[in-house]
Amino acid sequence: MPEATGNVTIPQLLTTPMRILPLWPVSMALSQLARNLLYAHPEILHRIDKYQNHHFELDITDLPFVLRLDPARAQLRAFRRGAAPASDARIAGSFAAFLAMLHGAEDGDTLYFSGALQIEGDTSAVLALRNALDDAELDLGAEIANALPFLAKPLRQSLAPLERLTGLHLTRADTTPEVY
Repeated sequence: MPEATGNVTIPQLLTTPMRILPLWPVSMALSQLARNLLYAHPEILHRIDKYQNHHFELDITDLPFVLRLDPARAQLRAFRRGAAPASDARIAGSFAAFLAMLHGAEDGDTLYFSGALQIEGDTSAVLALRNALDDAELDLGAEIANALPFLAKPLRQSLAPLERLTGLHLTRADTTPEVY
């Protein structure tokens, strides 16, 4: 599989139409995903504790919009670049870097020190969020499949081939040691 944080980006063929699509359906779907995640993993809010009311800008640099996470309201909204309200902290990087960190394939500190992720603003809030997500051991592919039960089986079957094809970490890294 290609290195997840290297030259793996979302193809322009996919991002170009996103430039003209309305963002409210994206925001609705992402906020529903955030609500599902926080319902299934309430420990995330407990772990970020005093930073629950912070706003985090997630700048996935290969997308034509930015995301704004409001943990206390379980909202994840999309905004056109330059139009997002001010946030307490900003995390920027490629889609591949975000997925690799979220799925435990790469360490957040390593991604930061290698330059694959950039952080601005309240770094202690970012650290609390990163630690909460690490501890929750999220598998975004499984969470999306759980949210869409009628598509769960084909979605789960397509994730491994898509990972091989794209080089993206679409599921949680296997943390179970191999037994010989």
